[in-house]
Amino acid sequence: MADESCILLRGVEKSFGKKRILENIHLAVPYGQIYGLLGPSGCGKSSAVKLIAGIWEATAGEVWVGGKRMPNLQLMRDIGYMAQSDALYGDLSARENLMFFGQLYGIERQRMQKRIQEVIQVVDLTKNLDNPLDSFSGGMKRRLSLAMAILHEPQILILDEPTVGIDPLLRRNIWRELYRMAEEGVTILITTHVMDEAEKCGQLSMMRAGRLLASGTPEQIKEKAGTDTIEDAFLYFSQEQGGGL
Repeated sequence: MADESCILLRGVEKSFGKKRILENIHLAVPYGQIYGLLGPSGCGKSSAVKLIAGIWEATAGEVWVGGKRMPNLQLMRDIGYMAQSDALYGDLSARENLMFFGQLYGIERQRMQKRIQEVIQVVDLTKNLDNPLDSFSGGMKRRLSLAMAILHEPQILILDEPTVGIDPLLRRNIWRELYRMAEEGVTILITTHVMDEAEKCGQLSMMRAGRLLASGTPEQIKEKAGTDTIEDAFLYFSQEQGGGL
């Protein structure tokens, strides 16, 4: 692979039967940066990250992660993936869920105890660590899912709408942790429909109806659209593509 991007999509398409979900997606995510995918529900963001995480295989085109063609099972330990739907065991406690997934990733027991304390503090669930998940709210489950995604200290982190249902103060703390990870070289791809979160990303791609509208830094995108806000830029490129929202 000639390109040195951490995550690279070349002419990617995804279809289920006659229904096309993604169309001609070109995406390049640099190493050690927070990269955002911005768009409304149903625009194809989750489908794109499932291809990148190796859960799905593209109908056409190429998906590369860390210099390897996806899907690639050997690369899975290097990736932290947080899906839109929480993959948790309701009859276990938060600690037991973390220990179970930590064992799957091969984390040594002594190291695991330290990491559990670190990640549970990031998502502010320390007081709930030994509570069963059946007692958790939806927002608490999202926070635990994030803790599980970063537990094994992945070099590539893929987060699908990670802050949905999370209060603003904790969301700020989570973003602070994401910035810290990026500074240490972790590549982070995050999907969102929240405009102010898009502004926090180093680079950004806007999506609508399975296609990319625009890519660049938030400032570059606003400048190209001739707007002062990301929201107005999104509206501009959506209309330019043809036919409003």
